[in-house]
Amino acid sequence: MMSLSAPAPIDHAPRPREAEILEAVRHVFAEKGFDGASMQDLARAAGMSVGNFYRYFPSKAAMVEEMIRHNLRDAESQFARVVTAPDPIAALRVGLAMRVNAASQFCKDAPLRAEITAAALRKPELAAVVGRIELEITTYLVRAFAIATELDLEDAWARFASHARLIVMLIKGSSTRLHVHDADGEALTQLILRQINSLLDEVAAACPEKARK
Repeated sequence: MMSLSAPAPIDHAPRPREAEILEAVRHVFAEKGFDGASMQDLARAAGMSVGNFYRYFPSKAAMVEEMIRHNLRDAESQFARVVTAPDPIAALRVGLAMRVNAASQFCKDAPLRAEITAAALRKPELAAVVGRIELEITTYLVRAFAIATELDLEDAWARFASHARLIVMLIKGSSTRLHVHDADGEALTQLILRQINSLLDEVAAACPEKARK
């Protein structure tokens, strides 16, 4: 059976030059879109030849995957703290609330995230990237649920995978809001948090009695 003591790491950290390239090309994807941004455009933004550029990223999908993973690396350490906390569900509430509240502020990456989501509906290779990463995050959540409820991972997955997937959808949606004339933004943020907490309440109800006291 898979160990529940700690989640597997999301991925290796990018090499310094890779991180520089990703920072340089973000605006190209946001401005031109996944389809409109050519490898020549991306290489030019990074100040590199196309041939040298391919040494770092063989495709646009590989580049997008690394951009997403770069943004998610802090989640790895957060989940590590969650699964070792005395009350993993309470720790999740705090961590998820911080992420939603951060997303409620204007985020310069919102257009890029929206473009990636839209492009994934058209491009199978990008859909595979997004789906793979969302599955990893879902698995992190289910693993935390399994530890909190003292269920094995298979049972926790059967009971709570849909809860985890919906939480991922809610946070993803909040991170792609453009906040244009967002007069009801605070009310929407609080509604998202209430929905997440309601899902966590359902998981908490399956926790052993001693863990709910």
